[in-house]
Amino acid sequence: MSQVTETSDKVDVFLQELAAIQQSGSKRIAILGSRHVPITHQHLIEVMSYALVLGGNRLITSGATGTNSAAIRGAMRADPNQLTVILPQSLERQGSESRKQLEKVMHLVEHSENDHLPLAEASALCNLEIVSRCQQLICFAFHDSHTLLQTCRDAEDQRKIVTLFYFD
Repeated sequence: MSQVTETSDKVDVFLQELAAIQQSGSKRIAILGSRHVPITHQHLIEVMSYALVLGGNRLITSGATGTNSAAIRGAMRADPNQLTVILPQSLERQGSESRKQLEKVMHLVEHSENDHLPLAEASALCNLEIVSRCQQLICFAFHDSHTLLQTCRDAEDQRKIVTLFYFD
């Protein structure tokens, strides 16, 4: 009996994912990833986010350097109004390089109430919020990127479409 239920659940998940992939119209897509990204990969992420926004999608990301910064650049080039950036802490807690870029973002959510938390903990909370707001997650990580991999598992638990790319 439990094997039948498990199979039925897998079929339901498959059908939901198929319907989401076939959905025409805009989606809320989150892009998250490592800070430590080679410049060639950053260019690819930027082009992908540019194309996703031009395709009518809303993009959600966080404010870190690397993957997230590349996603912001692409979305800002395509249509700044289709980008939401959610920070794990206040804008003041971001690095100077990130802050310059983030000051230009129209839809910026700060979490100054998390300024007292370690960045890893604040980032995990931020990623949960981002996942709750999206329909699909695209993640760029290394096999030892524990916070990002947990975010992908959380998204799968919420039955979000998850696409995970590994750098290593």
